[in-house]
This record gives sequence, structure tokens and C-alpha cells, in this order.
Amino acid sequence: MLRFVMEPCACPAALFLLLSAAVLLGATAFEVEIKDDKNATCIYAKLSVNITVQYETNTSSSKNVTFPVPSKVTTNGSSCGSDSEAPILVTHFGNSHSWSLNFTKNESTYSGSALIFTYNTNDTTLFPDALRKGLLSSPATFLGPVPLNSTYKCISSEVVVGKNVTQIIYDVKLEAFVPNGTLGKEVTCDADKPYPSPSPTQPSTTASTTTPAPTSKPLDNPTTGNYTVSDVNGTCLLASMGLQINTSLLSEGENIWTPFNIDPWVIKSNGTCTNQTGTLILTENSTIIEFTFALKNKNHFYLEGVNVTLINGSAFSYRQNQNLSDWEASVGSSYMCHKEQQIKVSEDLFISAFDVRVQPFGVHNGTFDTAEDCFADQNFIVPIVVGAALGALVVLVTVAYFIGRRRQYSAGYEQM
Repeated sequence: MLRFVMEPCACPAALFLLLSAAVLLGATAFEVEIKDDKNATCIYAKLSVNITVQYETNTSSSKNVTFPVPSKVTTNGSSCGSDSEAPILVTHFGNSHSWSLNFTKNESTYSGSALIFTYNTNDTTLFPDALRKGLLSSPATFLGPVPLNSTYKCISSEVVVGKNVTQIIYDVKLEAFVPNGTLGKEVTCDADKPYPSPSPTQPSTTASTTTPAPTSKPLDNPTTGNYTVSDVNGTCLLASMGLQINTSLLSEGENIWTPFNIDPWVIKSNGTCTNQTGTLILTENSTIIEFTFALKNKNHFYLEGVNVTLINGSAFSYRQNQNLSDWEASVGSSYMCHKEQQIKVSEDLFISAFDVRVQPFGVHNGTFDTAEDCFADQNFIVPIVVGAALGALVVLVTVAYFIGRRRQYSAGYEQM
């Protein structure tokens, strides 16, 4: 059995990670029932939600804040729906924050049509230095088709990504369109279902895709993915790279370094662009990687930080490094490096990036500008050969000069 572990480290960064993990794992579920005019339940929901919001500060930098939806919420604005209106679950908490989910149905199933999280950046406890003040909303989608008259149940985590907001939703028990106020039979999500056992006649050696199996064998280089971030003006950030994560996992009492590749075909990308920072967020069901780029002296950009969240069922692990100075290039150009680039996120997690090309600022027409090669890609053979040839030429000229001088002196002595 594998689980994520964190090595002890007497440093502020590790303390921050421990506090963050404590906040996340300490979250409790909220439980609500929405009833109709006959006091019969029409919507039932019990779930845990952890939310990370990225916002722009008054110093034009970006910052993340993570918090749970608390167990005590109100449900003003919720409705069982009617012939002309869809049912909606609305929960309110904190300083004017809200989490709402609309529902729709057909002849056999119901599903979530829109998940909207609204947050108030006037809340100085969560957003003490927010540049933009007021209520901001982030739409997303959650809850696929569920058979009517059934209760959806999912203990495993699901990552839901919206504009500037990432949610981890788990321990879900939910039903809409409840008939006669009575919950239906439970339907388990695919993530909670056990993997099928291998055939006894054809033993399988394939590892589970949820968590990579411990191995010391090197993997093939990951597939290169192409990612973009857009704002109101169009594409504002371009990135192309293959990514491999190497992390320490606990298996049968031993810490084993385990590599696994990120599959770009299942990755969802989003992010933000400001005058001072650019952020690329790559998300799939079990991994979230966030790259933050910043400006240096206004005419150079560089990779400033990386956050990684690994999810295993209802448990997850968060790592970050916000003190990087990698992938530097001039604004108006792109950074390119074909050789492997290793990024240390924490003592127990590294990212290897291959065939990297990024441009977080000054993108024109959605294409990369002229690339600046990394130091590792630069070819030093020709300069070395030329230098060696010039050095040999200087030596030959010097030797010839002294030989010539010596003969000249010898000729003078013979004349005397």
C-alpha cells in the first residue's frame, strides 16, 4: 500500500506546508437538506470542499489562499425548482462567500449543470492585500450523470478547476430530484470502485494508474504537451514541455523514490496573466502543477515558483517552492531548453522537465517569439576547437619567430 509522506525539515517552508496540510485535512463536511413547500426533501448534500483561490495583490503579484467550506453554512437562495426553473443548492459561509450547484435532468439521469463559487475579496482575513475588491465568481462543472432516484456517493477526491479557483471535493453524498422526500439507493463513483482482478490465466504486471508503483527503473521521457493561458486580449502565456514527477512514497515501511510521467492528453490547463506575473496551472484527476513566472528588472522573466498537489483517494499532499530563479530569458523572447531541467520543489519531490519552451509575457498572435537557448543546450565544441586552433597558431608563430631570431644572431656572429 502506498501513501504520501513528508520528511521532517526544520525550516519555514516545511512549517508552512505542514500548516497548509493541517488546514486541508482538518476540514469537515457540510450537510444540508433543501425542502419543498410540503416539507419534503428535494435536495440532499453532504460533502467536503477545499478551495484554493489565486488573486492579484496590490503590489501586482499573485498569491494563493486555501480554505475549506466550513461545516456550518446557510442555504438562503436554494430551491427545489419548478417546471420553469431548475433546482439549485446554494450555501453561504464566512464573509459573503457562496458555493452553489445547479441541477438538470432528463428521462433517466440527473447531473450538475453549473458549479459557481463566489468569493469576497473584501474579506481581509483571506485576502488582506487584494488589488481588486468585491464579489468575484468562478464557474466550473461538477457532477456527471447519476441515475434518477439514486444517491451519488464518492469518497475519493475530484479536482474541479475554474477561473482562478481550484476546488478539491471529496466525501460526497448527494441527491437531487429526491422523490417523495426519500433518498434512493447509493451509486458509487468510478474512483471508489476496486480495480478488476487480473485474469488467473493471463497474469497482469501493469501497475495501478491511480498511484505509481515504486520502482527504481528509469522511465522513458514524457510526452511533450502544449499549453496556453488566455485573457480578454487573447493568448497571454505559451508553454511546451514534457513533465515527470519523482517523489518519495512509503511502501511497506520503506521510502522509495517513484517517478511517473504527466500525460498531456488528459491535462487541463488554465492560469492567469498580469503585468508582473504569469501562472500556468496543469490539472488532472490526481495531480495539480502550478508554475509561477515573474519579471526581473522589467526586461527579463524567470520561473519564480512551483506548487504541486498529489491526490490519492481522499488524501492529498501539497508541496511548493517559491524561491526559484530558473528558465530566465528576455521579455519579448521565449526560453527554450531541450536538455532535462530538474526543479527541486521540496526534499521529497522533484520535477524533471524536457524539451521546455515557455513565454509568459509579450505573446503576439498566439505564437512563440525568438527563443533564447539555455546554457545546457549551447554548443561549446566549435568555440573550443577554434580557440585551440588559434592557440596552436600563436605557439607556432612564436616558435618560428624565435627560430628566425636565433638564425639571425648566428649569422651575425659568423660574419664577425
